[in-house]
Amino acid sequence: MRPHFSGPPPERGLFCNRTLNMRAIKAVGYDMDYTLIHYRVEAWERRAYEYIRDRLVEQGWPVADLTFDPMLAIRGLIIDTAKGNLLKANRFGFVKKALHGSRPMDFESQREAYNRTVIDLADRRWVFLNTLFSLSEACIYAQLVDRLDAGQLPGPMGYADLYEHVRKNLDATHMQGRLKAEIIADPERYVIDDPETPLALLDQKNAGKKLLLITNSEWAYTEPMMHFAFDRHLPEGMTWRQLFDVVIVSARKPEFFTTRSTLFEVVEANGEALLRPHSGPLDKNKPYFGGSALELERHLGLSGDEILYVGDHMFGDVHVTKNVLRWRTALILRELEDEVRAIAAFRATEVRIGERMLKKERLEAESCQVRLELQRRRVQYGPRTDVTEGELVTRLTELRTELEALDAELGPMARAASELSNPHWGLLTRAGNDKSHLARQVERYADIYTSRVSNFLFATPFVYLRSPRGSLPHDPSLPGGTPVFTTGDGAGSGPTE
Repeated sequence: MRPHFSGPPPERGLFCNRTLNMRAIKAVGYDMDYTLIHYRVEAWERRAYEYIRDRLVEQGWPVADLTFDPMLAIRGLIIDTAKGNLLKANRFGFVKKALHGSRPMDFESQREAYNRTVIDLADRRWVFLNTLFSLSEACIYAQLVDRLDAGQLPGPMGYADLYEHVRKNLDATHMQGRLKAEIIADPERYVIDDPETPLALLDQKNAGKKLLLITNSEWAYTEPMMHFAFDRHLPEGMTWRQLFDVVIVSARKPEFFTTRSTLFEVVEANGEALLRPHSGPLDKNKPYFGGSALELERHLGLSGDEILYVGDHMFGDVHVTKNVLRWRTALILRELEDEVRAIAAFRATEVRIGERMLKKERLEAESCQVRLELQRRRVQYGPRTDVTEGELVTRLTELRTELEALDAELGPMARAASELSNPHWGLLTRAGNDKSHLARQVERYADIYTSRVSNFLFATPFVYLRSPRGSLPHDPSLPGGTPVFTTGDGAGSGPTE
């Protein structure tokens, strides 16, 4: 009798942009926060927000009444520090949605502000929300823009000055370590338990892969959090330290991947973590501080596409490792689970949109032909039919009426599509009918992406992940671009704005 293997639910799949043979991967490196350890986003970001707000109150700012709004920002948005706006751009860098402060911009205001603008993230004006840690920062910045416009903040101050002030207070909040101390003291409140993650890593380790932990968190935070998340789910007598061949804390990513820095050994003495300069091979039983990816490669005797790095930060974990080191990359997008479920729940409406868009395209095509016939008839050039001008005008009026009725039917469905997952911004990976700026970066820099590390459990350490055939506008599809859902005959329906 053959064993039966059931696949994961759709939202927990491994999604492949570039074919990846896991059997060829010799080492797998992991980030910790929002990668190996997932936080309750609203709980964490609310407390981070409150710490920033309370610092501003201490500085005399009238903001004590502000509260965290979890719907105001999502990962992948862009802060325009020059204009005080939150933006969602498509893959080409064109702005598709915008809030000024916390208020939606109307079409004309948005067009006037960004009609000639293509977002280039290399420009310091734009701040990309790379990770879930950015949500509290974006939320309070947007709300402070409202206060600045109302003349309620100390001045003189521009939108860029305001962002720098928020950023400075955010950095100070993390430097003080009060929030992390609160999480260490009550991890159940902030951490989502996932017993499958340790098992997935055990599979990889016992399949012969070296496991690396490379985190920007300091040792005093890393050790208790990894103990809480892993040790109770490992075989008896085993700790998380035995899972990893190399542990590097305070790595300073992305600089860890691009520059060289002194490597220190973390020495625990009298309840404190001290640093001692280190040279030579790395000891798997000792944690390290700082260092560089090149030094790590030399120690492992591996480089490039022999190493897979898994993290949640679009730039610091995925973009840089791909561009500089040519490591294979995996991006963790926890929000993907809600996104996939939302798309599935919307499927029936999506099919109806596709059917009506087909009809709309046929009516529009006929309308264009009728208008051209009228034009040729009136200017007296080119081939013409025997249909009278009066009949053409009547048909054009009928077509216009049918199209208006279709638009009235499509409008509410299109609005519902644009508000899936979030009433302000819609889906993470879509900007109108196009891919979002985040989706373009995922496509470009992440070989694979998935919602959580434990999804590797379904695929096994021996999986051969194949990317789908790339699509272009001339490939067969229904209106609205490449289908989101496929049916048995290969047809599908694309999202509609």
